[in-house]
Amino acid sequence: MKKTLQNILFGSIILGAISTTAMAAPQPVDLSSWKANGNGNWVLQSGNNAVKQTLNNNPTVFHNNKNSQGTALSGQITVETTSDDDYIGFVLGYNNNDLTNSSADYLLIDWKQGNQNYNGTGKKGLAISQVSGVLGDNSGAWAHDPSNNVTELARATNLGDTGWVDYETYDFDITFTSSLVEVFVNGIKELSITGAFSNGSFGFYNYSQPNVLYAGIEEVTLPSAVPVPAAAFMFAPALLGFIGLRRKVK
Repeated sequence: MKKTLQNILFGSIILGAISTTAMAAPQPVDLSSWKANGNGNWVLQSGNNAVKQTLNNNPTVFHNNKNSQGTALSGQITVETTSDDDYIGFVLGYNNNDLTNSSADYLLIDWKQGNQNYNGTGKKGLAISQVSGVLGDNSGAWAHDPSNNVTELARATNLGDTGWVDYETYDFDITFTSSLVEVFVNGIKELSITGAFSNGSFGFYNYSQPNVLYAGIEEVTLPSAVPVPAAAFMFAPALLGFIGLRRKVK
């Protein structure tokens, strides 16, 4: 999480904004109040800070059921099986029961292990898409087909054509604001898109992939930002030096 927040802070200076609020420490997330949608089987783990989805089934979501813009979330994701090669990931700006909502409007971050023809071609790799309606077992969820309510917006910088690996644990950090979404995997920025995004829940997503563990979930409220004079840009090198110093002394 520290690397993500350092990038956010530096990015705010580059954009001509600076926080007026101190960055809070990340807090563990209690998943016991989260809601499951779809035909998944989301099993809370001991401590309520991890959840495992066990079924190979149609799209399913496990979400926090609250507006989550202005937060950054982090944790680990692991596929604990060698069977199947399908979709794992996240949703942003999701509202309860949006899987079956013809007026849904949210972001889908999904990662497939291997290429596969089913409802069109499901491509391996990590991508982010806009969902604008019902998300079902069809070419929308499978192949990011706009005619079935899923429009791909971007593929990951390094993992856009690379699938996840069985039993390998990946660290993720996700920033969600009204105008910026960024996704880091193992501390490397893979996705960064700007726009006007709908508010809504943060959640986990599985499609046709069993035995996926989401664990160690933490969140932090991002500091509010206000415009600053162009002279603030002169502090960017100093900030980079400070970040570098912190990394050396950790």
